[in-house]
Amino acid sequence: MSHRRKGVMMVVGILTEKPSAARHFAAALGGMNGTYNGEQFVIAHARGHLYEFVDPHRMVGDPDVAGKYRTWDLGNLPWDPQQLDWSLEVIKNASSVAQDVKRTLGKCDEIVIATDVDPTGEGGMIAVNAFLELGLKPGKWSRMYFSDEAPASLQKAFAARKAIPSLLDFDEYRKARYRSQFDLLSMQFTRIATNMARQSGQDTVLRQGRLKSAMIKLVGDQLKAYNDYVKKPFFQNRFRDENDVMYTNPEEPRFDQKDQVPNQYGPSPVLLDGKATKQTPPPKLLDLAALSSILVGKGIKAQLVLSTYQSMYEAQVVSYPRTEDKTITPEQFNELAPLVDKIAGVVGVDRKHLTHREPRKTHVKPQGAHGANRPGPKVPSSLDDVEQRFGKAGRLIYETLGKNYLAMIAEDYVYEQQKGHVKDYPDFVGIANVPMSAGWKAVFDPDAGDDTAEGDENESAKGLGTNAEPFVFGGANKRPEHPSMKWLMKQLEKRDVGTGATRTSTYSEVTSTKTKYPLLLEKGRKLILAEAGDMSWRLLPGTRIGDLALTEKVYADMKEIAAGTGPSAEERLAVVADWVREDIATMQKNAATMRSALGLKEEAVTRKERAQGTWVKTGKDVVFAREWGGHRFTDDEVARLLAGETIEFSAKSTTGKAYEVFGELGEGTFKGRKFVGFQKLGFGRRDASGNALPPASWCHYTFTPEEIDRLMAGEGVESSDFVSKKGNRFQCKVFFREEKKGEGKKIVPDFEASLDSPPKSWCGVAFTDDQLAALTAGKTIKGTGFTSNKGKKFDAELQWRNEGGKKKLVPSFG
Repeated sequence: MSHRRKGVMMVVGILTEKPSAARHFAAALGGMNGTYNGEQFVIAHARGHLYEFVDPHRMVGDPDVAGKYRTWDLGNLPWDPQQLDWSLEVIKNASSVAQDVKRTLGKCDEIVIATDVDPTGEGGMIAVNAFLELGLKPGKWSRMYFSDEAPASLQKAFAARKAIPSLLDFDEYRKARYRSQFDLLSMQFTRIATNMARQSGQDTVLRQGRLKSAMIKLVGDQLKAYNDYVKKPFFQNRFRDENDVMYTNPEEPRFDQKDQVPNQYGPSPVLLDGKATKQTPPPKLLDLAALSSILVGKGIKAQLVLSTYQSMYEAQVVSYPRTEDKTITPEQFNELAPLVDKIAGVVGVDRKHLTHREPRKTHVKPQGAHGANRPGPKVPSSLDDVEQRFGKAGRLIYETLGKNYLAMIAEDYVYEQQKGHVKDYPDFVGIANVPMSAGWKAVFDPDAGDDTAEGDENESAKGLGTNAEPFVFGGANKRPEHPSMKWLMKQLEKRDVGTGATRTSTYSEVTSTKTKYPLLLEKGRKLILAEAGDMSWRLLPGTRIGDLALTEKVYADMKEIAAGTGPSAEERLAVVADWVREDIATMQKNAATMRSALGLKEEAVTRKERAQGTWVKTGKDVVFAREWGGHRFTDDEVARLLAGETIEFSAKSTTGKAYEVFGELGEGTFKGRKFVGFQKLGFGRRDASGNALPPASWCHYTFTPEEIDRLMAGEGVESSDFVSKKGNRFQCKVFFREEKKGEGKKIVPDFEASLDSPPKSWCGVAFTDDQLAALTAGKTIKGTGFTSNKGKKFDAELQWRNEGGKKKLVPSFG
């Protein structure tokens, strides 16, 4: 039944999170606008987040107070959340998208939040932030809930959308906003740690955060355990039968030396105590963290997994990425059931193994939203097709995800467990697990290629033997596992910290070598601490930010805030100030230990002076180096740069040579990192019209006003009185032009250019007009008092003539 207002059909506006989602909605509902199920609709899309918090100092109304939120001095911490107005601004390059949303949805009677439904509420906050900032005020708000973007799912969600009484009370918005506010306040912990590093003479930035710091703490602690490992050998009597099954007695004494072990046992028959058929179900479905942990061993970085998976999801080749579900729903199982054989054909799994076509209780449960990561409804024609569309990473993602899902359709792994003992020494017991049916192991091995994975030490193809021989077993205490991505993700999963996608994205950030100060480094499958990570790890013991329980608390707070129970978000954020005070004191103590361990001295690193202000080009506050080329910008020059003007000044080269330069404030890139700073537009001076002027002199030769005019006009200027760095005079023609694009105009010598007329002087002697006329006519002139490069006086006859393909002044002597 259609909805009408005074005889006019009401318009339902739908906001999706991304353009790709808008296309899927259009495919499901019949277009970007139209009528579906008797309701008129129109679709708009965001591009992820359109708005973000402004810098903390811009959230403070009192300018006298705002300064403490800008600088990194410890004396300005902690911040008072009540002084922050939590204002937002449109993200760079997102303004046009935001205005498109306003134009499309501005006159709708109902606006539907159709952004991604994720566990953190991020999708809901993306929509609400946009609606509030754009001032949209329809008669009704609602939310669509969907597990994927298949047409049937979107059509069902559109028909069953839920009304939202108030945007500010919307549960997704409330919990996501709280997390964003907390994360902004956690910037203080980065400033604390960075101060500790700089007080130790290290010019670095130590990024801290709920998940970043937890990762550093876990990896650092595990590395210490791994590196501190001391091997402690032991020797012990054991038995081994002809099938290589070992028999042990837990009470058998251990010895430090092999020759200490008493020779007190002899050969003995083996008695079988019993047999039992056992089975293990398929491994659980993968999340993005587990998937990335497998692929990192195949050379695929976490960031590439994230970006490739997102593209594959948008093409409906795989399921929703940012899920926290470990199982799938019966509906999701039924959706893929008809596609199982086709998926098997793509990933190379023999269909004969896929005989468990009923839902498993371990993998399929009624609870859930998006479901665990799995293949999507659109099955590719082949892995080659996947690779052509999504690259090598896409191929490995689909193959791994497909086989993992198909393992659930295979039977259990079945083995016979045989237990027995040594007849003459019954305390020595052996176990043999004899494979009977490979089941899911024939489809997917999650530990394939991982040499750190532990196999079944009791697995035996032949089972128990009949006779056992005594031997002296040499063993040692087990060394702690070296940290790896797989190990780290398991630790975080044990503590239920974040979703698989959140863990993966944060891991990608802290291991990225594109950042100036990575915290962790990947060495093959292994993880080590980067220099900044090592310092962070030594500062974190006993801190709030380094405690895994902090993230657990934030997620628990989010759930309560979404449900409207317990203290308010403001009350929960207020306690952060106390945590900051505690961490300052704790890190100051830890810094002394850090300096001692790393051989650092307590000293303040000298940092370049910075200028700051609002840049008219972007309307945003910027901070940039106040010095360039040995020149410190005056207050007036800073103001002119921020206003978008071009300035000129005298700078010095690395050798101390002075030169003129002009330029403006702009964006640059250094070692892959973008920054705002002075950008040179050209060398020399400028005239009133802003045109570049040649320098007054070059190579110790001073240009005449007439020569300056010729250079400005693009003409060449000739002289034989140019002096090289070694003090040698030379003759050439020079031009004032741009040698390299973007470098600006400068004096450029052209040694191949033919000189048009005799030079006006040579070796320190200026020619008379008569002498110049004679030279021009090809006559020989006599000159005296010339000075050589070594300062000696000499006489010579000179002629202006062609030599070596160009005209030049040719001397002759005697």
